[in-house]
Amino acid sequence: MIIDAHCHVWPDHIAAKVLADRPAGLDAVHDGTLDGLRRTMDNAGIDLAMCLGVATVARTVERTNEFIGSIDRSRFIPFGTVHPDLSVEENLASLSRHGIGGVKLHPLFQEVSLADPRVVELLAGLAEAGIVVITHAGAGSDEASNERGAPRHLRALLDAVPGLTLIACHYGGYHRLDEAEELIIGSRAVLETSWPPRLADLDPDRLRGIIAAHGAGRMVYGSDWPMADPAAEIAAIRALGLDPEDEAAILGGTLAGLLGIAKAG
Repeated sequence: MIIDAHCHVWPDHIAAKVLADRPAGLDAVHDGTLDGLRRTMDNAGIDLAMCLGVATVARTVERTNEFIGSIDRSRFIPFGTVHPDLSVEENLASLSRHGIGGVKLHPLFQEVSLADPRVVELLAGLAEAGIVVITHAGAGSDEASNERGAPRHLRALLDAVPGLTLIACHYGGYHRLDEAEELIIGSRAVLETSWPPRLADLDPDRLRGIIAAHGAGRMVYGSDWPMADPAAEIAAIRALGLDPEDEAAILGGTLAGLLGIAKAG
């Protein structure tokens, strides 16, 4: 089973506009729609995909969760959105209304710091409710966004909310891998493997070292679709020459266990 842990999707009528604005300074390689993602999955042999919704402001939390909650759950796993400008109770109520058990936090797009006390309080509430959280970690496009997702803030968050199940994108430090190796690799965070636009840009020996240090059982494959091509990212993982059990864990086994998904066969 292959599960992609990192796919951004938008309603058909806004996907093209969002991507034309080059979020995170990257050019999209796919269209950002649910139909487009399904085609990509079929072409790449992906069984399931986590679909991530991100509300950049509090007033769009509810309609974002309404969209994410409505997706086809036979192929897509809904991960909704929260915002610290809403109370913990308001955020949880929105997730509950739409049957969503996971959340995407995005320090760059939402312009909130992982060090913000409101974020810590919110994530403590999510942890108590058993909500899984996946967050961007590492650099953005400017100094302020670089600071919001800094690996040291991620480590402090892990320490502050010990009951939180947290998936850290980009090995815990996009373009800040030295810091991530010092502070996040070997922690209790679950690491996600994307590195847009191409995982192949990273040194394979360094990746093997990260996997050996952190453990394949605490790592999940993600592409960051539509900003990267899942087939190429899967090929990059397979090219590492990992033990077959470790490769299978990263490509889907770890995430299936984390989310309670029965494996095919």
